[in-house]
Amino acid sequence: MPLQVDWHGVYPAVPTQFHDDFSLDIPATMKHVEVLLENGVHGIIMLGTIGENCSLTLDEKVEVLKATVKCVDGRVPVLNGVAEFTTRGACETAQQAEQAGVDGLMVMPAMVYNSDGRETVQHFRSVAASTSLPIMCYNNPPVYRVDITPEMFQQMADVENIVCIKEASGDVRRITDLFNALGDRYLIFSGLDDVALESILLGCCGWVSGLVDAFPRENRLLWDAATSGDFQKALEVYRWYMPLLHLDAHPKLVQYIKLACAELGYGTETVRAPRLPLVGEERERILKIIRDSIATRPA
Repeated sequence: MPLQVDWHGVYPAVPTQFHDDFSLDIPATMKHVEVLLENGVHGIIMLGTIGENCSLTLDEKVEVLKATVKCVDGRVPVLNGVAEFTTRGACETAQQAEQAGVDGLMVMPAMVYNSDGRETVQHFRSVAASTSLPIMCYNNPPVYRVDITPEMFQQMADVENIVCIKEASGDVRRITDLFNALGDRYLIFSGLDDVALESILLGCCGWVSGLVDAFPRENRLLWDAATSGDFQKALEVYRWYMPLLHLDAHPKLVQYIKLACAELGYGTETVRAPRLPLVGEERERILKIIRDSIATRPA
């Protein structure tokens, strides 16, 4: 029997804030977490892609997680992203996160090397065996070049602490394929902002979101409308939101989302290299999308 967890609703993938010297800004990061909680998010995910996971040392990751666990204080589940180059490194990160007090893990395939199906399944099995925490498997083949297929999830169905799938392939047909192949074995979350409404209507019980970091009120409005059957309101909000939601599907999603957050007063644009803040025409183009959206926000 799989572990039972009550994961549902909107889970922001929270940005990590830095000082001007690129050191961690824990107070600013926690201030943003508090804003998200006040606006009714259902869970918190630290150190995903938007949290610049691969740009932090393990000691820094633990520092962020301990501060988050203390800040959240049991109000919602706290998950930690696990994105490492090796399976051994992923296991070590999972164990350190568990010791830091998080409630679960969002585990990605190993970075850089594009594992085949057998290797991918073994990676997730190994990480799951290293911890007692429940695990959300993050499937994002456009970015990580590894597709965790429904058949692979069938192979892992005996792993009790693999409990959830974050589906971010961008192909909403996959959601129905997952339900048809797996029934209710796993919770299924939408993992890509600009297919969120379709994913919710197809049965996803949760949404790992990036733009919620800048627009938590509107994000909650969309979730509530979609899950209460008010399709017309959900469609209205979704159409307003879509230019912003497309930013989540771009390679520079971290810079785009941090810029949106900074424009709303939630932190700064500062990122760690090799990422650099936006400049010139690109920055002005993204700022226009953000400012146009602010000017037409739903009531």
